[in-house]
Amino acid sequence: MSGSCGTEGRVQEKWRAVPPGGFGLLPWLLLGMGAFSHLFQGTTANPWIGGAGLLVFNSLYVFLAFSTHPCRRDALSTRVALALLAAVTCALAIGYGGSWLLFFPLLGLATGVVLRGRRLRVTAVAVTVVAGVVSCVHDGWGALGILYATAVSTVVTATILRLAETVRELRAAREELAQRAVQEERLRFSRDLHDLLGHTMSVIVVKSEAARRLAPRDLDAALAQVTDIESVGRQALTEIRETVTGYRDGSLDTELDRARSALTAAGVTPVVRRSGPPPGPRTEVLLSWVVREAVTNVVRHSAAGRCEIAVTTTPERVRLTITDDGDGARGTDTDGTGLHGLTERLAAAGGTLRTGVGVGGDGDGDGDGGGDAEGDDASRAGFTLSAELPADTADSTGTPAAAPEPVAAGARPGPADRAKTPV
Repeated sequence: MSGSCGTEGRVQEKWRAVPPGGFGLLPWLLLGMGAFSHLFQGTTANPWIGGAGLLVFNSLYVFLAFSTHPCRRDALSTRVALALLAAVTCALAIGYGGSWLLFFPLLGLATGVVLRGRRLRVTAVAVTVVAGVVSCVHDGWGALGILYATAVSTVVTATILRLAETVRELRAAREELAQRAVQEERLRFSRDLHDLLGHTMSVIVVKSEAARRLAPRDLDAALAQVTDIESVGRQALTEIRETVTGYRDGSLDTELDRARSALTAAGVTPVVRRSGPPPGPRTEVLLSWVVREAVTNVVRHSAAGRCEIAVTTTPERVRLTITDDGDGARGTDTDGTGLHGLTERLAAAGGTLRTGVGVGGDGDGDGDGGGDAEGDDASRAGFTLSAELPADTADSTGTPAAAPEPVAAGARPGPADRAKTPV
């Protein structure tokens, strides 16, 4: 705690709302009323010395009673005050005896306030032994009451205060966890909103441009694009509501269909291949986010003519590779919000996300794949994004599906085709 005593920010703010422990210890000073009564009645020898000792004892006790704060408790002045209180208590008890022996339980209370751990155990035993010896000299077997009261007051006070400190620490930890939960939720929301709206706005822009180009010569085709824009907008509204409530689940088949539509509208030839059993629901959600972000980057930055999406499922891993033949990799920020958010999502599920320059590259992010082209081909090196996740397949037997077969260009895949090779 000594390290935090030098900072007056968060630590003191947490302790400020805690009621001072000293007020609960002040009523125990009534144990000294007997000694005060003897002084007032004049039955105490050397009353001026006794009165001065009583004043010093009460002052030190009040000071120590309000030293429950860890920073004050560990201060040198507090330890010196406790030593002085012990000396005054012994002097008064030895010199006067009788009701003055009741100062030993008060010394035990102060000891329980100030000390912790091994120091508390050693000092508590020492104070109890001294109280028993001094009381035995003055009061014989009556010393057992003083001895018992001293031991109990020391242990009980230390235990109660330690429990109170533990409760305060738990409350502070709970507040910190709540703040972290809020921060994580904000991060999730911003990440989902970026991944969702970035893709949706790109699709709307691309289809709007396609509708504008088609309108003069093919009104039906232009109207089809406008109808797609309306459908995408309605779907975006639904997904935004689901994202806000945190219940959005992605379907890989649906996302691949959207990717195919967006790429086609942007003039990019989509090629989608799938092999192996379908991934499990959790894996599908993550792969859907990867497809959404990668296709958005292809449409925005790549100026590609062809984009390949391959999903391969094995008993151990699920691998998604998205490759284009464009030149947009140089304009793509691989450390941007989207890819950074995807990396965090996959890492939390035990997966990896890698990027690299090159058509058909190894996707390890080192940029050494597909870089052998010359001239104009070198300027269109392409870009590869590869995501891997632990297997979480819907087919528990792990039996691979049929080998992928290409689907004719322009054909819409049926349900059976999606399990093979939709294009």
